[in-house]
Order: sequence, then structure tokens, then C-alpha cells
Amino acid sequence: MSFSVNTNAGAFAALQNLNTTTNMLNKTQTQINTGLKVSSAKDNAAVFAIAQKLRGDVSGLNAVKSSLDRAMSTIDVAVAAGEAVSDLLIEMKEKAVSAKDSGLDTASRTALNDEFVELRDQITSIVDNAEFNGTNAVKNSGSAIVALTNDDGSNTITIAAQDLSLAGTNVDVTATTAIDTATNAAAAVTAIDTSIDAVNTSLSALGAGAKRLELQKEFVGKLSDTIEVGIGNLVDADLAKESANLQALQVKQQLGLQALSIANQAPSTVLGLFR
Repeated sequence: MSFSVNTNAGAFAALQNLNTTTNMLNKTQTQINTGLKVSSAKDNAAVFAIAQKLRGDVSGLNAVKSSLDRAMSTIDVAVAAGEAVSDLLIEMKEKAVSAKDSGLDTASRTALNDEFVELRDQITSIVDNAEFNGTNAVKNSGSAIVALTNDDGSNTITIAAQDLSLAGTNVDVTATTAIDTATNAAAAVTAIDTSIDAVNTSLSALGAGAKRLELQKEFVGKLSDTIEVGIGNLVDADLAKESANLQALQVKQQLGLQALSIANQAPSTVLGLFR
């Protein structure tokens, strides 16, 4: 064994061990503070890259959820409008059937026709105002309802527009239909019956579309949650384990400081040789 005051190998070794313990302690503290065992590419480049890709997928799915929410709101407005039009047609039929009675006096027929016209014109008011976020799916030449379904926007759900306007694809009643005579009333009843059937078919299509949007939103929610759990499995720290590590490393750090202190005192023993 040699004694030297220029080189203290024991102190160097103690310092290296202390630095290692300190680095481990810093890493453990970071994991506890962030809750992540992989918080940057320096921690684990491969896992960090995978996690970032999955986070991008989740971000895309959040946009899909927003798109589906908008589509569902739009179709809810369209369904509400369709139901209102169907109800109006039923009321109009009642007035038209009453007006078919050839024995009605002029005042009664006029009153029925006035009510009929108000109901007829209300259809136009409802259809023109059945808009959400700039999309009207029930007017003449209305817009189809489109929603994203996957995280890169490459797939969509499209629900066709349903024309519920007067004299449109599904409504045979025109803007001039009236029941001011028994003959006109009879023609109106025929047109209304046809319209009721067509509008109900349109409502069925809109209802089916709404159900599909709901199912897709439910699936996207579950998919997003599953990916989030997967990310957590990759990068989340086990805080119970790290808490135990923290206590152990703090003790090792204190012991390392004592070992370094002892090692630094070793050269002073050389002085005993010169007494």
C-alpha cells in the first residue's frame, strides 16, 4: 500500500459512487414530480417515439369526437324539423278532409282554408330555419351531413340530405295548395297523404343516420380511452416503487457523503509518519 498526498484514489471512487447515486436520485425525483418514467427522448428514445405517435392518434380522435358532435347536433336539428313537418302535415290533412264536405258554408270553408294556409307556410319557415353550424339538411338542395370517423380524417360518415320543402322531393304540397273548394280539398288530401309517407321515410333515414353517429362516437370514445391507457403503460411511473427508491437513494447519498469525507481524511494520516 502506498501513501500519496497528490492522488487520493479512495476519494475518487467515493466521488464517482456519490455522483452515480445523485444522478439516480435526480432521475427518481423527476419521475415522482412528473409521474412519468419516460418524459423525454433522453429517458428512452424508442418508447418516447411510440408514445408521441400514440398521443398524435389521441389528438386526431379528439378532432373526430368534435366532428361527430357537430354532425349529431346537425342531424338532431334535421330530425326535429322533420318531425315538425310531419305533425303539420297531419294537421293539414285534418283541415283538408273537413273541407271536402260539400255542405260547408262559405265562412267555415274560408276559416279552414286560412288555417290550412298558415300551416302550409309554417312548413317553409321550419325548413328554412333548420340549420346548425351552417348546414341545413332538410331544405331544397340541402347539404349532406358529414362526420370524420378516424384519426387521420381519411374516412367519413355521410348522411344524405332530405328535401322537406314545399313541392320538394318528399312533399307534394306546393306553396299554392289550398282547400278553398271541395275539389281543391280532395286534391290536397291526396298530396298530403303522399307527403306524410315520404316525410316519414325521410325521418327514418335521418334517425338511422343519427344512430350510426351515436355508435361511432361511442366507439371512438372507447378507442381513445384504450390508447390513453396504452400510453400510460409505456410512460407512466410506478409511484409506489419510485417512492421506495427515493428513500433508499437518499440513504445511499448520505452514506456516500460520509464515505467521501472519510476518503478525504486519508492523506492526513501521512503526517503521522513524520512525527
